Amino acid sequence: MLVHNWRAVLRRAWSVRLMALALLLIIVEPIYSFVAATWVPRNIYIQLAMSAITGLFAAAAIVARIVFQQQISGELNGKPPSEG
Repeated sequence: MLVHNWRAVLRRAWSVRLMALALLLIIVEPIYSFVAATWVPRNIYIQLAMSAITGLFAAAAIVARIVFQQQISGELNGKPPSEG
């Protein structure tokens, strides 16, 4: 079941933004590894750094998901946030 303000959540939630960045890095990592392999010798440190950054973005998205965000969550008494 979707939350009543799912459009606002998609536009403003930091958890969504951070997961999008993690997804982008997951997509870019194998492409980079393939392209870089043709130009430079394989560097394990670059692959390790990209994997670590992807994991950090995913972990930050989990933290952002549970942190209260006034623009999205509205008042503490359960009122929906204002759209706009």
